[in-house]
Amino acid sequence: MEIIVQETAEQASMLAARLIAKTISDKPDAVLGLPTGSTPLPLYKELIRIHKEENLDFSSVTSFNLDEYLGLGPEHPQSYHHFMYENLFNHINIPAENINIPDGLTENVPSFCIGYEQKIKDKGGIDIQLLGIGSDGHIGFNEPSSSLTSRTRIKTLTPNTIKDNARFFENESAVPRHVITMGLGTVMESRECILLAFGEAKAEAVRQSVEGPLCAMVPASVLQMHNRSRFFIDAEAASKLEKVEYYNWVFSNKPAWQQFEK
Repeated sequence: MEIIVQETAEQASMLAARLIAKTISDKPDAVLGLPTGSTPLPLYKELIRIHKEENLDFSSVTSFNLDEYLGLGPEHPQSYHHFMYENLFNHINIPAENINIPDGLTENVPSFCIGYEQKIKDKGGIDIQLLGIGSDGHIGFNEPSSSLTSRTRIKTLTPNTIKDNARFFENESAVPRHVITMGLGTVMESRECILLAFGEAKAEAVRQSVEGPLCAMVPASVLQMHNRSRFFIDAEAASKLEKVEYYNWVFSNKPAWQQFEK
């Protein structure tokens, strides 16, 4: 686990975007795992800029989204299909047939989830899985108490997550109660995981995930067991970390071959 602290969310996002761009440049048919929410928006904006100004080519890239609300179709303004096209896919040259997002209107959830897992395997697995983190430590919609080896499945949202996501809907009662989400076991099979966390509200979740015990009640703590996981966080999200000076020292003293900044 590597902890990369930048002063601002924008600076951290730029670094993470540069790492993803390098992966695509090195492996044009890279497979990306992608999240939604406000956290990755600056990173998506930077990837779009790199595509347009530096000719980053997404034509052979495949994407798998982490999750989708059950009951929302692709045209619903709060669906994750809509979010991804508005904030990324409409602005890069990724083919529509390479985009995979859970189907919120599927009539057979268990069968769909098995098929989604198989699609990931058929593509050779995910090269980089991008993640956010909830204030309670959840990743994707793997809520506290989720199995650390879970697979893509239906999940019931906690009241805390419903409250957090209500800002995207007309009111709290409009937030769907169920989702399809990749499992923690699915995430852990990715070759590399990048987690973004910004703001003081995420500081405690970051502390528990990085420096606390491995625990199903803090789902993101499972990343302690991943051999290539990186947290890109701003100073506020890092404010409760005890070893932050060491993390900064490590990042500042990387050998040249480990660096990915432009």
